[in-house]
This record gives sequence, structure tokens and C-alpha cells, in this order.
Amino acid sequence: QVQLVESGGGLVQAGGSLRLSCAASGRTFSIYNMAWFRQAPGKEREFVTAIKLSGGNTYYADSVKGRFTISGDNAKNTVYLQMNSLKPEDTAVYYCAANRGPVRQLPPTPADFGSWGQGTQVTVSS
Repeated sequence: QVQLVESGGGLVQAGGSLRLSCAASGRTFSIYNMAWFRQAPGKEREFVTAIKLSGGNTYYADSVKGRFTISGDNAKNTVYLQMNSLKPEDTAVYYCAANRGPVRQLPPTPADFGSWGQGTQVTVSS
């Protein structure tokens, strides 16, 4: 089993930046992809970005492309989400996720990931 813990959320003004971290523990050798999803109140969980740990291939939702960057540090078993030029519509709980193999379709869906963190709140004020 894989355990994931997010950190780094908080309150930031529009145009500002935050860096989220996701630390993985347990059977980390089994992880193939890691991803970030977000969920605003009353809305469905939304894909943000993903990274394949072998090779570092990345994929972004159109809504964050050019503003957010996902990266990984295998030595630290940690994935990061650098968020720049934040907008009020980025406000959500951000969740880290991991799976054990390739997804069949892009963009990924929550069902493609079997391990989840507890979430960290990101609030962007105007």
C-alpha cells in the first residue's frame, strides 16, 4: 500500500504563487504515475496535472497549462506542484494521487488512481 501526504496549501492573493508537496511512503516502488486533482465545494473532482515517474513525462489540464508545473524528486519520494499566477477560480482542495500503471485515456480520471492523500486547501483571494 502507498500513503500520500500533501502540504503547502494556504491563502494567497490573485497573481501570487504557492508550492504544494506530496510525500509518498509505503510501497513507493510500485508507483507508476502521480497526479494532482482539485475539488471545489459542490463540484466534481477535477484533473489538474500528472507525471510519469519513469521518464518524467507530464500532462496538464488546459486550465492550468503555462501556470502550474509538476515535478518529482525520486530520492525524496516527493512530488511537487508549483502554482504561479493564481486565480480565484483555482480555489479548491488539492489532492495528490498515485497509480501502479499506465492510464488508457487522457485526461486521467479519479478512477485511474488507487492511492490518495488527505488534501490541502488552496484559497486565492481577489
